[in-house]
Amino acid sequence: MLVGKRMTPNPITIHHDTPVTEAQALMRREKVHHLPVVDKRERLVGIVSEKDLLYASPSPATSLNVWEVSYLLSKLAVEKVMSAKVVTVTEDTPIEDAARIMADHNVGGLPVLRGAQLVGIITESDLFRLFIELFGARHKGTRITLLVPEQPGELARITSAVAAKGGNIISMGTFLGEDPSTSLCTLKVEGIPQAELVAELKPLSTRIVDVRDV
Repeated sequence: MLVGKRMTPNPITIHHDTPVTEAQALMRREKVHHLPVVDKRERLVGIVSEKDLLYASPSPATSLNVWEVSYLLSKLAVEKVMSAKVVTVTEDTPIEDAARIMADHNVGGLPVLRGAQLVGIITESDLFRLFIELFGARHKGTRITLLVPEQPGELARITSAVAAKGGNIISMGTFLGEDPSTSLCTLKVEGIPQAELVAELKPLSTRIVDVRDV
């Protein structure tokens, strides 16, 4: 899965001289949390988040009244509070690389560029929706997590055992185990009663960590 398949194309943008109050109103109206910032030539020069705009607002302990606060924010341009060092990705960036970049840089959204042209944005919300799909969260089945040896052929044995019982694997994922010699394997299966699935997979695992019908 590549970023281009999951990004929001043609994202809403603002100009670097847009007042903070306008940016706040735009976010509320469009229900977005990140706005790419462009200059007069429509070149990407920054990105502003809901948090950036929140920090730009005076503390609730301020002695200013609401009209004075609104006036000050209406005179404050987005370029004063935006992140100017923008981390970007391209349409052909693997989606897991985009997630890693967000985590490594502690950002919630990445503008997507095609050359120098802004063509989209990928955000945490997009990744959450993909996560739901990857784990089949909207499909009913038996969810089982196994601790298995970290060695070639383990996943093949598990999937073959499910297939031999006539089951259908809705989703499957592997994670770090308790130490480098083990992995956690979580799969959701339909078509096999829970007790039968456990009996079939228990001999193939070091331990059944969790099992439930969801």
